[in-house]
Amino acid sequence: MTVADEGPPVDGDGQERTVLVVDDHRSFAEMLAAALDGAPGLRCVGLAGSAAEGVALARKLQPDIVVMDIQMPREDGLVATSRVREVAPDALVAVLTAHASPEWVGRAAQAGASAFVPKNGSLQEMLDVLAGLQRGQLVVAPSAFRVVTSGAPPADLPELSQREVQVLRLLADGTAVKELAPALGITLNTARGYVKSVRQKLNATSQLEAVLKARELGLLDD
Repeated sequence: MTVADEGPPVDGDGQERTVLVVDDHRSFAEMLAAALDGAPGLRCVGLAGSAAEGVALARKLQPDIVVMDIQMPREDGLVATSRVREVAPDALVAVLTAHASPEWVGRAAQAGASAFVPKNGSLQEMLDVLAGLQRGQLVVAPSAFRVVTSGAPPADLPELSQREVQVLRLLADGTAVKELAPALGITLNTARGYVKSVRQKLNATSQLEAVLKARELGLLDD
């Protein structure tokens, strides 16, 4: 459980919104936090690695927005969303999920979520949804309605080596860059080189965006 250093107060007109990120994949949460701090009008004030920690931090920090992963051990994010709404009634909760069916959208709405964001969407889409959240409505990210079609891959699909795909899979699982080297039996510099390479090939500005783009393109599918 991490609380960010104190920053400037939230603007009374809502120009800056404080955000709490709750995700059991530490690296994913840290990369999202960095992206939030670089986005206008948003500031990450804390990270939590479990539903229980997320509820506790929401009670303490009273953030404007809570980004909640649905799939977490011991307690799922939808149960935690309901609890956050109790301890931080002014917070808007955006749930992140790999499920994009109408059933899950309905469950998110019943839990009191204000946004439904698939994890296979783009980073910019996620930031846009968070920046535009409003009370009293459920915003469903456009990627939730994306239809996956079968057939040949798009012509502009980037060509990744087997090792680069392995690196992306590890990043998607929450592995930190410094942990890639022992996991793959390579040096840290080589691991960093692979991360840089996949970011360039996917035209991604961050590791998180690279993972999101790879998921969107189906590069991480079994």
